[in-house]
Amino acid sequence: MKRVLCIVLDSVGCGNAPDAGEYGDAGSNTLGHLFTRIPGFSLPNLARLGLGRVLDLPGDVSVHPAASWARLTEQSAGKDTTTGHWELMGCGLDKAFATFESFPPDLVAELEARGGVGFIGNIASSGTEILVKLGEEHLQTGKPILYTSADSVLQIAAHEESFGLERLWTLCKTARAVLDERGIRIGRVIARPFLGDSAADFKRTGNRHDYSLMPGETVLNRLQAAGVTTIGVGKISDIFAGSGISESHPTKSNAEGVEVIERLWQERREEPHFIFANLVDFDSLHGHRRDPEGYAQCLREFDEWLGKFIQQVLPGDLVILTADHGNDPYQPGTDHTREQVPVLTLGMGRELHDGRFSDVARWVEERLMNP
Repeated sequence: MKRVLCIVLDSVGCGNAPDAGEYGDAGSNTLGHLFTRIPGFSLPNLARLGLGRVLDLPGDVSVHPAASWARLTEQSAGKDTTTGHWELMGCGLDKAFATFESFPPDLVAELEARGGVGFIGNIASSGTEILVKLGEEHLQTGKPILYTSADSVLQIAAHEESFGLERLWTLCKTARAVLDERGIRIGRVIARPFLGDSAADFKRTGNRHDYSLMPGETVLNRLQAAGVTTIGVGKISDIFAGSGISESHPTKSNAEGVEVIERLWQERREEPHFIFANLVDFDSLHGHRRDPEGYAQCLREFDEWLGKFIQQVLPGDLVILTADHGNDPYQPGTDHTREQVPVLTLGMGRELHDGRFSDVARWVEERLMNP
């Protein structure tokens, strides 16, 4: 039984991207700052896989004999989720996705006409701030909230009950189609449902959906063509627009994500398979909200789970832990940060050297497609 698991710890960067200054992110270091600024912070099980060696942390931690580790540097232009995941699977971008401070009037008019709605907003904002600003107006008028951020995203927020979840998802699918017809390369259209009765208690729910551009060929497509089952956990299928994904298991939290990973890992599948998972809470709940204590606790919870999971990794298995970008909770603003990412592996069978995001695709392909 050949199997590989790759878990993307969304936004868990390790600083020092050579071109960080070009993105306004000089000095950003998600993991480094958590370790140096939070007293007593430790991640013992990630350290056993080499995290301390990647970060040059003091102390001599006993590393698992089957562990290998390195830093990876993104070659593509951008620092968003889609760009990072695509490059991890071997599809790099020469040109960054389009970003906006607000969307052009003619585009908004077509979105409204095709969607049968009138929007409010059309500004750049964080997802929590926009609900405080416009959530009550949305409830009063029934008009969905259109907004963006520093990322290449078009986001639409609406109340799950008064507007309707299926209606929101359909509106976002329409927006994706309009963008594609116009050739506007926005990486993701994101449905942002929320609940609550007033600005004081509005809360986004776990029923978001991402509608991504279709990627070029990735290792996922090549694995599928060779008869390898590719299994997406979390928002993986959304990020790749379903391309190259044999099975999809959407999740609403890190806790649900690791439960699904463990269940899939315990299944006795005869065919070769690749489990590709995204754990988003680090980024969505703590990075964008500049919440270092919450970010640290989220990492501690994952580390505790990892300590138990490592015991289920068998000879011949390959486990890869990495990230897609940074989101330093000590950095000004609410945007992702351009950083290198750690890559920690169990079962690689050789020493690793610092490289590129796309090395992950190569390692997966070598393990699952070589005799």
